[in-house]
Amino acid sequence: TVLCAFPMIARATSVGTSMRELAMDHTHTHEKIDLTYAVGSRYVPQALVDLNHFLRDHYSGLVGHMDPGVYDIMHAVRVALGASAPYQIISGYRAPQTNERLRTTRGGGVAKSSLHMVGKAVDLRIPGVPLAELRDAALELKAGGVGYYPGSAFVHVDTGRVRSWSG
Repeated sequence: TVLCAFPMIARATSVGTSMRELAMDHTHTHEKIDLTYAVGSRYVPQALVDLNHFLRDHYSGLVGHMDPGVYDIMHAVRVALGASAPYQIISGYRAPQTNERLRTTRGGGVAKSSLHMVGKAVDLRIPGVPLAELRDAALELKAGGVGYYPGSAFVHVDTGRVRSWSG
């Protein structure tokens, strides 16, 4: 069993329950997932396997290993916003080959050393929640990087060092 990557987030978001849940819809694969990924300070191993598959590289189908800390950030943001709608996922894990192809064919916006390639980043939005509010809630956590992409209608969150940018 794996311990929570951000125990302070786990404690802060365990309002009345020790279970942490996530619901997501993938904008590219059209798959949906709704599960309990952690109980108390421990992650649910099968949930992590299911989430790795759900957040696979939707271009190649390759499944990476996602950092469970990303889920803690997502859970904390949802709780902070009081949001009930599932996250819409634009991108999770990205294979290095996919990242390089996107980086060289999309006119910028894809980092050469993207944390997506090591399962530490996700691009997302929540229907009905203004993008700026989603960004602000993620920034307030000070738990990793937050990129704001209003032109593409998503926010990037990652478990890297605390920083922010707009794209």
